[in-house]
Amino acid sequence: MTNDVRTLEWTGDGLRLLDQTVLPGRVEYVVARDVGTLVDAIRRLVVRGAPALGVAGAFGVAVAVRQAEREGWDGAALDAAIARVRGARPTAVNLAAGVDRVLPFAGKGADAVAAEAQALLDEDVRGNRAIGALGADWILNRVGDRPLRVLTHCNAGALATAGWGTALGVVRELHGRGRVELVYADETRPLLQGARLTAWELDRAGIPCVVQADAAAPSTILRGLADVAVIGADRIAANGDTANKIGSLGVALACQSAGIPLVVAAPWSTVDLAIAGGDAIPIEERPAGEVLTWGGTRTAPERVTAFNPAFDVTPARLVTALVTETGVLEVSAGATPAAAGGRLRG
Repeated sequence: MTNDVRTLEWTGDGLRLLDQTVLPGRVEYVVARDVGTLVDAIRRLVVRGAPALGVAGAFGVAVAVRQAEREGWDGAALDAAIARVRGARPTAVNLAAGVDRVLPFAGKGADAVAAEAQALLDEDVRGNRAIGALGADWILNRVGDRPLRVLTHCNAGALATAGWGTALGVVRELHGRGRVELVYADETRPLLQGARLTAWELDRAGIPCVVQADAAAPSTILRGLADVAVIGADRIAANGDTANKIGSLGVALACQSAGIPLVVAAPWSTVDLAIAGGDAIPIEERPAGEVLTWGGTRTAPERVTAFNPAFDVTPARLVTALVTETGVLEVSAGATPAAAGGRLRG
């Protein structure tokens, strides 16, 4: 099965981003040739998803170095610009990790930085393919080698990565093996990444799917309509606690109650061994307008404000399996990332 979604691409003097804020109605691109444009694109969710943010961060250093070359910045100005990219969104650890990976190349010029960023992009695509295969193998061994009903939350597909996808990479692999009966795509309030993006990807791939309200997910699971839930992650603590899009915790609790697996699919770079548990993961709070308005029209009383956390944390005891490109970790059974000794095997 081919993948024609190109989330981001280096043009030689800037980073070309598929604008995910206007999908599925329009396919448009933003080209960031300066740090301000890139930081704005990251914050507005033009580019989003932990792995994609990591690659965007790496190329963001190339954007900063190219801008410094063009505008004659000194070292302090360049450092400040890179720090802006690194801190554009706080929860996803991959953004900072992508910046840090290419920093040693900054003194060699923008082309050297971009080459290392491209290497990270290529690694992400290969890793996603591995996650898909390992996750599909584990699910079929655990649930049964048959067509499955899969529930997913938010978007962890090609749009959230450099290509192919993590959670949706697993779904793509299952579909390629003829093992997907139906995908329940949670709409994902308040910005509808599931309805707008996941359903768009599934439809293009010919994978049967339905969109459901986030509030319907626990009922779908407890009614026995789903065999497995597969989600992505933005940061995973050393003990296996997992931060993902707000609403993931409700899915996890329902899976535990129904006795079906909750599978978290993410690259190993999303694991943050420096954080012991989920209570130390910073939770981004986004603008109130995302909750209080729709299509530019106010939907709540004028004097009412909003609480808009972008993520929640699922405790490790609810994570049946963590799938990375290097293996599968059965977290709820006690096999934590920290106990695995750094990286998974097999």
